Amino acid sequence: MGLSHLAMIKAHPDVQVEAVVDSSGYILDVLGKYTGLATFTDYETMLESVPLDAVLIATPTRFHGPMVRAALERGLHVFCEKPLCLTSEESQQLAALAAEKGLVTQVGYHNRFVGAFREVKELLDAGAIGRVTHILAEAYGPVVLKSKGTTWRSQRTEGGGCLYDYAAHPVDLLSWYVGAPIGVGGTILGSVFSENTEDEVFSTLYYDNNVSAQLSVNWSDESYRKMTTQITITGTAGRIHADRQEIQVHLGGAAPTVQGYEKGWNVRYTTELTENVWFYLRGEEYSAQLDHFVKRIENADLDGINSFASAAVTDRVLELLTIDAEAGPATRDAEAVVAAAAPAPRRGLLRRR
Repeated sequence: MGLSHLAMIKAHPDVQVEAVVDSSGYILDVLGKYTGLATFTDYETMLESVPLDAVLIATPTRFHGPMVRAALERGLHVFCEKPLCLTSEESQQLAALAAEKGLVTQVGYHNRFVGAFREVKELLDAGAIGRVTHILAEAYGPVVLKSKGTTWRSQRTEGGGCLYDYAAHPVDLLSWYVGAPIGVGGTILGSVFSENTEDEVFSTLYYDNNVSAQLSVNWSDESYRKMTTQITITGTAGRIHADRQEIQVHLGGAAPTVQGYEKGWNVRYTTELTENVWFYLRGEEYSAQLDHFVKRIENADLDGINSFASAAVTDRVLELLTIDAEAGPATRDAEAVVAAAAPAPRRGLLRRR
């Protein structure tokens, strides 16, 4: 993502990139040769040496906290890749520090800039499907398809595993749509191939007003060619299903009149819901989120999409899911527990003569 962000932000008409920091000497040699940028292997040295307005941080998650704090303390605006931190306490502290200094912050939850997912938000705000009763939030993809134990993503203390690296996306959409949950339950963090972290995440999230959500995530699913995030929302007057490609909306008889939609099924595509961007790489949403960050800095707009404050809410949910999974089943079958405790019958010891 660092190289992708560099390509996009370097092409932005209102931005001048001054320097790049990386731990790889090879990467720095190539960038220095072909871009002319100042290159550094030490982040603190770069901050002290180069006059900046903002920094963009795309490192393994465990480095986010200290790197973000160093930038904020120097009065720099910060765009940080997701998730913000591996603990909600650190995320909240960084959000408070940024607010105290009046700095623009943003976290790379790019799905909030996908046309179909943004349309979901607008429909929910308009009450298009009545009172929301249930949400299904899913993400599947072929990230880990064989035993791994050495990459930073496969280490819980480095990247946070499937929960923090993958499930964070649908969890953040839930936070955007219905706010923070009041609790979670039945969480499963299951290992498929990884030795030191989970590859699948399943849970139930509970919200105010009897709203519930099911979370279903698996990054070891080879039936998907690439990561696919999906949201299905059921309401008293309709239903919405959305992914990156399209949004399907069913408006029932009790649904209010919504401009551009009819009663019954409607389909709108991301291509018609997405504005053009100055530079296309990976998807319009990646450029759009960077442009949003730049414009917020220009306009001193502290209340934008994907601030540290909103990311801290998502980080807290991820933390609750971890705590819940460690607690195990909340309601146990007493008979099953007794049966499990009883010694297994010994077989194959008696022979018929």
